[in-house]
Amino acid sequence: MAAARTDHPLERMVFFSDAVFAIAITLLVIELHAPELPRSSSDVAQIQALANLMPNIVGFGISFAVIGMFWMGHHRAFSLATRYNPRVLGWNLALLALIAFMPFVTAYLSSNIFQRVPAIFYCLVMLAAALLNLKVNRTATSPPMVDEKAPPEAIAYVRQRGASVVLGSATAVALAFVMPAFCQAGLMSIPIWRHLLSWRANRRARG
Repeated sequence: MAAARTDHPLERMVFFSDAVFAIAITLLVIELHAPELPRSSSDVAQIQALANLMPNIVGFGISFAVIGMFWMGHHRAFSLATRYNPRVLGWNLALLALIAFMPFVTAYLSSNIFQRVPAIFYCLVMLAAALLNLKVNRTATSPPMVDEKAPPEAIAYVRQRGASVVLGSATAVALAFVMPAFCQAGLMSIPIWRHLLSWRANRRARG
């Protein structure tokens, strides 16, 4: 099927995607319930109650950053696209389904922070989202969607970022099997993977 030569369907899809990202990232905070203690509670008791929330707070912070990273990649990719292609619609919808699912998997992991199954489940969802994100971004930055005047460097940057998220998520999955409590630390390797991919690309260009 030929790509549509109007940007109206593309704009509708991008607006819908932004709304899903915004809702999902907002729903993360629902799992942060304020401690309910008697008015006569001591400062120590208040601090202990906050300390008990730390797994939820950490889970919120990391998942907020990850969803934000997915949105940034989505935004960069579609800023280079000028034409709608119906082939991207299904992949994009699948990606949004996992983005909308992330508040649940974040809450599940935060409530079972040292357990292997919740850690693996969380990281596998992240990996699946990363793979779909890579597919969507590559479709948006390839003909016929991509702007013919888009700089090759910008296209390469979007694809490198997508690949780094996949590698970081795969690292998190590996950690989930051996050290469930630290699985989210694998996601922090995403910037490292991005720099390595950039270094590799630069080395190839010089070669």
